[in-house]
Amino acid sequence: MSDATVLVDVRNQVGHLVLNRPNGLNALSLEMIRVIEERLREWETDDGVQVVVLRANGEKAFCAGGDIRALYDSYAAGDELHRIYFDEEFALDRHLHDYPKPIVALMDGYVLGGGMGLAQGASIRVISERVRMAMPETAIGYFPDVGASHFLARLPHNVGLYMGLTGNQINAADALALGLADWHLPRERFGAFLDALDVLPWQQSAIAELDALLNEYAAKSLPDAELEGFYSTIERHFTYEGVNAILASLQRESDPHYQAWAQATRNTLESRSPLAVNVAFEALKRGQTLNQHQAFDLELHLVKQWLDRGDLLEGVRALIVDKDKEPRWKPARFEEVDQAKVAAFFDGFSAA
Repeated sequence: MSDATVLVDVRNQVGHLVLNRPNGLNALSLEMIRVIEERLREWETDDGVQVVVLRANGEKAFCAGGDIRALYDSYAAGDELHRIYFDEEFALDRHLHDYPKPIVALMDGYVLGGGMGLAQGASIRVISERVRMAMPETAIGYFPDVGASHFLARLPHNVGLYMGLTGNQINAADALALGLADWHLPRERFGAFLDALDVLPWQQSAIAELDALLNEYAAKSLPDAELEGFYSTIERHFTYEGVNAILASLQRESDPHYQAWAQATRNTLESRSPLAVNVAFEALKRGQTLNQHQAFDLELHLVKQWLDRGDLLEGVRALIVDKDKEPRWKPARFEEVDQAKVAAFFDGFSAA
């Protein structure tokens, strides 16, 4: 297999981009972002490419996020890689959302963080039954980005707030039910689907051809959504205007069917960075009234302050670098979060 971090090929008017860092769960490096962006720009005006397929090598992950360790090392070294990385990652995700040709994201395994940025930018999101989706940023002292303040903010039943604040994963059935994916294609049929793409006659529009093919190979839903039975409970607890109020509501859960879930959810939240969870809450609330591009602008506004003033570096140190799994969040407790400090992160942002 090639050592290239992104494999590129064009067959039968389909441009293929294959993430190729399986040992690193296909975490996005700056090099990968640049290769994808370069090819997208090239194919945008190439009449010989009608469709782009974005997929990944490996058995574990489509993409488990950004290369956080490289960003940590960059900040520690005092260079500019980390700032360049976020600018270019966000530019790529914007481009995906605006791309004039169909982009099919074909996903298996983990789709986390930066992987969600790629997935949600695709016009056709196809997942295997093994997919696990999440925006797990609060676990490392960060907040959901890559457009999450738009796509999570619009999920029904306050599930976007639940996902964004806890970082918890959802399964493939929930991803379909919630609208974070469009089609289920069984993992064992990925090869047959790609083979069929290689011989499509392209007698109709690209969208029509893809729709007909997916109707043959894929389905719109899956049984056994793990979270579905908790939608009304999530909606009830995450409707409060503030993180501390949500925590208090979870503590008050009296229905024996939901008490264990509520306690587990509260425990998860209390393990996260209190500052990050509060900033995530505010960003997701604001995101309900922002369009896609405004959401990216808001997140980039936050990113430019976060490495200096947030908890990300401590989270990466504790969970990835030193691996002691004992992050020293500042502040350490939710009751100690200064809401004026939270609000200050949003100062100067205008949804123009």
